[in-house]
Amino acid sequence: MLTVSKKILRGLGAAGFVLALAMSGSAAAQVQRVLYSPVGETTRAPIGWVDFCNDRRQECAVQPSSPRDVVLSNAVWRDLLRINHHVNSTIKPLTDLEHWGTVEKWSYPDDGYGDCEDYVLLKRRLLIQAGWPREALLITVVRDKRGDGHAVLTVRTNKGEFVLDNQETKVLPWTETGYRFVKRQSQSDPNVWVLLSHPRPATATATSR
Repeated sequence: MLTVSKKILRGLGAAGFVLALAMSGSAAAQVQRVLYSPVGETTRAPIGWVDFCNDRRQECAVQPSSPRDVVLSNAVWRDLLRINHHVNSTIKPLTDLEHWGTVEKWSYPDDGYGDCEDYVLLKRRLLIQAGWPREALLITVVRDKRGDGHAVLTVRTNKGEFVLDNQETKVLPWTETGYRFVKRQSQSDPNVWVLLSHPRPATATATSR
């Protein structure tokens, strides 16, 4: 069993986590559904991702692969916090309309400016360059607390799913974001997108935040 950092335990709830380890059968399955957002049918990829891949065909031309989760340790958690903080603190928010003169454009914020999708793309790229498996780094479309479309990076680990967000300084479990999860990349293929189950039907396009 891996030693989990105090920050992770606080995020999951230490008592609940210990209880989850002791559970079996249907109770354990319910805990799993809390740790991991329920995945539904395939759906259309956001137009921003499609255009991004048209501009960067070689980068998006990947073969389907088996899903992989990050094995969470103290060192891995520190790396995650470091990269999230680095991107959030160095990139300045700017809408696509202000930046590019268009409503929706996903791109790397190489000039130091970007919106929510650009933060996500950079965090994903830096984590992949650091050796993290692509299959565990999933661009995700949500509805934020105001009901607006927003993009975050979901990180799949053996201890649950955590969210990297330019609107939040902390790396939080997906259940603690207050967001309504809509769709994200498939673990098997980043060009395939899947719906995320929710009590109410929802559709969203990630917009500049």
